[in-house]
Amino acid sequence: MISEFQIRVLPDVAFDMGNLKKWLLEEKGLEKINAIRILKRSIDARQRTIFVNLTLRAYINEQPEDLVYTPVQYQDVSDKPSVVVVGAGPGGLFAALRLIELGLRPIVVERGKDVHQRKLDIANISRKQAVDAESNYSFGEGGAGAYSDGKLYTRSKKRGNVEKILNVFCQHGASTDILVDAHPHIGTDKLPGVIENMRNTILRCGGEVHFQTRMDTIVIQQNKVVGIQTNTGDDFRGPVILATGHSARDVYSWLYANGIEIEAKGIAVGVRLEHPAHRIDQIQYHRGEGRGKYLPAAEYSFVTQVKGRGVYSFCMCPGGIVVPAATGPEQIVVNGMSPSHRNTAWSNSGMVVELRPEDIQIENGKMIIGDAVLETDLEAIERVIYPHGNSQFSILNSQFSILNSQLKTLAFQAAVERLCWMQGNYKQTAPAQRMADFVNGRLGGSLPESSYAPGLIPSPLHFWMPDFIASRLRDGFRHFGKQSHGFLTNEAIVIGVETRTSSPVRILRDNDSLQHVRVQGLFPCGEGAGYAGGIVSAAIDGERCAEAVIKYMEN
Repeated sequence: MISEFQIRVLPDVAFDMGNLKKWLLEEKGLEKINAIRILKRSIDARQRTIFVNLTLRAYINEQPEDLVYTPVQYQDVSDKPSVVVVGAGPGGLFAALRLIELGLRPIVVERGKDVHQRKLDIANISRKQAVDAESNYSFGEGGAGAYSDGKLYTRSKKRGNVEKILNVFCQHGASTDILVDAHPHIGTDKLPGVIENMRNTILRCGGEVHFQTRMDTIVIQQNKVVGIQTNTGDDFRGPVILATGHSARDVYSWLYANGIEIEAKGIAVGVRLEHPAHRIDQIQYHRGEGRGKYLPAAEYSFVTQVKGRGVYSFCMCPGGIVVPAATGPEQIVVNGMSPSHRNTAWSNSGMVVELRPEDIQIENGKMIIGDAVLETDLEAIERVIYPHGNSQFSILNSQFSILNSQLKTLAFQAAVERLCWMQGNYKQTAPAQRMADFVNGRLGGSLPESSYAPGLIPSPLHFWMPDFIASRLRDGFRHFGKQSHGFLTNEAIVIGVETRTSSPVRILRDNDSLQHVRVQGLFPCGEGAGYAGGIVSAAIDGERCAEAVIKYMEN
């Protein structure tokens, strides 16, 4: 017999299988339980007594089925028509896997290295203060999510089958806990192995994966995409799923220069806020001992409105670290990640301010955000956007048109990142300030210990960050401090800058066919195209684009 129960228990029962079995035997009057399978789990920490809500299945006189997840059947597509997938992030990988399901042969082209070779280049950002423009936290197999956390929570449940995405992750080696937890998370230490298994599925089924192969040109004939050309000299033919991620600035600029319709999109800009993990545990769990023996590192989520713009926490990493996420020279960008056990001494999140394209204005060749002029060295911005120095579209020859164009949010993003790099002594040393000092406009001095490996330098972020961002962050922090006593503290530090919250550009596509609004056979996909906001939503969009491709090829 199998019985399902929805129960509400204390953490020492919920997170200890022996205690849970004992509780069920006593409270439900059962005589024997062979096995327990937890179906859903969420923590309710709203009151001082913390409870865990569980939906579970108790196996009384039988054993549970072998597989917790539902596997997908992948077929051999060696002799099937080819589809080019540009980018091996979640959008691209799930597009490729779905193409195989549907009987098409994916050719995956990735500008960066495979997920394991990326490790050395990422380590060199801290060791040698050197950023490889093709292999970093954003570029390479697995995309930005591979080495920046692996959080799988999404609100995009209406866009596609979230459960299927999670099942595919499990099929390729992720813990089945992601099917259970309210906020599923794989962890940066586990995700690379899962990604490698996905690549092996693509190859085993007859697909191709090409690393260190950057798309330089989309080949268009009579308003129809027929393939791509790459920096290696290789041409790949077929319809194109364009899943390049939110940091492929050269791709956006190529599209703009070649008249392929895009538009400036809003982003969010701010800082990484890092607290001691124990302090966040104390605040969120309402007790001095923090998480204790059974509870996981605590999460938080804050949102408010300040002067007509949203201020909110983003990509919260309990028990995590702050990492350097630049994708080229002359820029500092920070992000956060957590290992699977979320067991570091720190917790961090992005704290960001909503920025709309209309917030950026150009007057007399100067970039204005709010009431302040942001110093813009256009030649330097061009170096940031085009680290290879081979751009087809030159900012310098455009008479500031890039700043007034569909790329102006991108240009603002690049300008702020370069400004931050200048504050960090022209290295990956990040400027930082104690949280309360930032809020109160104090210069401060010493900084507490931090997880940020390249190192921090004390800096008055309240002074040099654009006031449009800094003033709203200060008011937001005051508000959050009133909501959660102890949150606004000089134990915490703000680290500059967090800018890669989403794509600064949307590549326009038809809502029904998912093709570009004008160019046939081009399928803008995922976060980089402006249609997703995280691993799961990008994966869902990748599957949708694959389904759209097969309809296109059947017509």
